[in-house]
Amino acid sequence: MEGREMHIPDGFLSIPVSVVSYATSAIGVGASIRSLKKNMADRMIPTMGALAAFIFAAQMFNFPVAGGTSGHLMGGFLAAVLVGPMAATIIISVVLIVQCLLFQDGGLLALGANMLNMALFATWGGWAIYRSLSALSGRGFRWAAIFIGAWSSMVIASAACAIELAASGTIAARIVMPAMIGVHAIIGIGEGLITALVVSFVERVGVQKVCSGRP
Repeated sequence: MEGREMHIPDGFLSIPVSVVSYATSAIGVGASIRSLKKNMADRMIPTMGALAAFIFAAQMFNFPVAGGTSGHLMGGFLAAVLVGPMAATIIISVVLIVQCLLFQDGGLLALGANMLNMALFATWGGWAIYRSLSALSGRGFRWAAIFIGAWSSMVIASAACAIELAASGTIAARIVMPAMIGVHAIIGIGEGLITALVVSFVERVGVQKVCSGRP
C-alpha cells in the first residue's frame, strides 16, 4: 500500500477487525468530544474548522517518494501542536469521514480503522513523543521534537495499518510490516518538514489570524 492508500479501502479488513476498530474509534472520538465540550472556548470552533479545511486540501497534494510511490500530509500531529490532541482527533475524524463519504477515499467498512490509525494512534502517539522530547530540553530542541513527533505519527499509523491487514489475513505480517513501515518512514520525513514549516509560520503570524483570515 502506498501514498493515499494509508486510507484502507473496503475488502482489505475482516469483519472482526472492522468491528473492533469501529468500537475503539467511537470510544476515543467520543471521549475527545466530551472533553472538548467541557473545556473548549467558543473561539476554538472556527479555528478547528479552518484547520480541517486546510488539512483536507493539503492531503490532495502528493509529493514523490523513492520507488515511484508518493505521500501526502496526514496532519493529525500538526493539528495537535496547534490546538491540542483532543481537538486534533475530532478534526482528522471529520476529514476522514468527508473523504470516505463524498470522495470514496477509504472504505466505509474500513472507516473505523482509518480513524483509529490516523485520528487516534498517529495523533496521540506523535503528541506523546513530542511532549516527552520537549520536556528534556529547551526551546531550541523543540523544533527537532516537532519533526520527530510528526515523523513518528506517520510510522505509528503505518504500523497500525499493517497490523490490521495482517490480523485480517489480507497479507502476511512479515511482508506487510516492513513494506508499510519502510515506505512511510520515508514519507514521514516530508510530514516532519511540512509540519515544522507550518507550525513556524502559524506561530509567527498567530493561529487565530491565520484561521480567520485577518491581516
